[in-house]
Amino acid sequence: MIKYFQVHENGSTLKTEIMAGITTFLATAYIIIVNPIILSRAGMPFSGLVTATILVAFFSSVAMGLYAKNPIVVAPGMGINAFFTFTLVLGMGVPWATALGAVFWSGIVFLLLSIFNIRTKIVAAIPASLQKAIACGIGLFIALIGLSNGGLIQASSATMITSAPLSPKVITFMIGLLVTAYLVIRKVQGGLFYGIILTSLMTIPLGRLWGQDILISYKGLYAPPDFSLLFSLDIAGSLKWTFVPVIFSMLFTDLFDSLSTFVGVAQAGNLLDSDGRPRNIKQSLIVDGFSTALSGLLGSSSGTSFIESAAGISQGGRTGLVAVVAGLLFLPFLFLSPLLSVIPALATAPVLVIVGAFMMKPIVAINWNDLEEAFPAFLGMILIPLSYSITHGIIWGFLSYAAIKIMRGKIKEVPPFLHIINILAVLALVLK
Repeated sequence: MIKYFQVHENGSTLKTEIMAGITTFLATAYIIIVNPIILSRAGMPFSGLVTATILVAFFSSVAMGLYAKNPIVVAPGMGINAFFTFTLVLGMGVPWATALGAVFWSGIVFLLLSIFNIRTKIVAAIPASLQKAIACGIGLFIALIGLSNGGLIQASSATMITSAPLSPKVITFMIGLLVTAYLVIRKVQGGLFYGIILTSLMTIPLGRLWGQDILISYKGLYAPPDFSLLFSLDIAGSLKWTFVPVIFSMLFTDLFDSLSTFVGVAQAGNLLDSDGRPRNIKQSLIVDGFSTALSGLLGSSSGTSFIESAAGISQGGRTGLVAVVAGLLFLPFLFLSPLLSVIPALATAPVLVIVGAFMMKPIVAINWNDLEEAFPAFLGMILIPLSYSITHGIIWGFLSYAAIKIMRGKIKEVPPFLHIINILAVLALVLK
């Protein structure tokens, strides 16, 4: 195992890789419950969605580890599941079986784009300043999610967002954040993992000894898997001409969500090849396309690379063993899904904030003295958390970069493939 993944050659150890895999799983395990909650709004059975989510995460993450050898978890993605439910099914009235067919076909297109290196060319067309900005923007996005899950910030009708009043939940979050940060600063092996466990233990008294809301409740040990959604997609129905815009919308949304996440995590974790590009990029993108097609077959919205993979990378994970360990940990929850209730979102919130800080490292490599490069990078970076959409932040970063170069008479400095991307980006904005 060590030899296959070249653990020592990558400057890691077997213990580090396993701990990183456990940490990544704990940071991403919420998807087992959250994805079914969102997709069930489309009329799909909740128990079937739990099974589909776990199977997609297991097969896709193991494939990423074994084939692409990258420490990145692949599972049904947040954002794309909301697009599936609220835009396609509830908004456009597409039957969920037909929407699953659209997911499948978009995955097939992804696979073809990846096999013929078109997606790799897309990554190569992203200017270096924007690649670094993507990593930083995703870091801010992760931190925003963590601060929200921790209860420290909340929505406001007056200021859009504001700090929450001091409460037992906020106090627990801040203690967990400081303790976890201390463990990481002291370079304690498995510091993020231990931080999740300690914060979970501190959450037990909430709603029992102090505070109003009970965040941890034991809901049993065993629940049988429900395979009712397997192969329930409408492949033929989704190939009608009227559904071409649906497939395109799904394709474009998933394309930039997965690409930006993969590029951002690779930049932040220094998972780069000798040319400064994300390592094993073709293999990783093939796995991503495979995951999307598989998702449609198993009964879920598209699978994608997870930004929370940065948690395990920050823990020291460097090889595909991290993704394999995390993927294997999903599998028992086909039968043990009720146990996830003992790891609340509050417990992983400190880790997300710290990982967000880790992902800001590339910001120093952006030339802030050259506003021609810095402004599009800043716009893309800041719009990712503020629009709550990685895709829209990236789109406006790309469009502003090309527009400024053209206005400056430097159209030759814009990679030709970026023009094609921007045309598709405008189409996506118009369709939305």
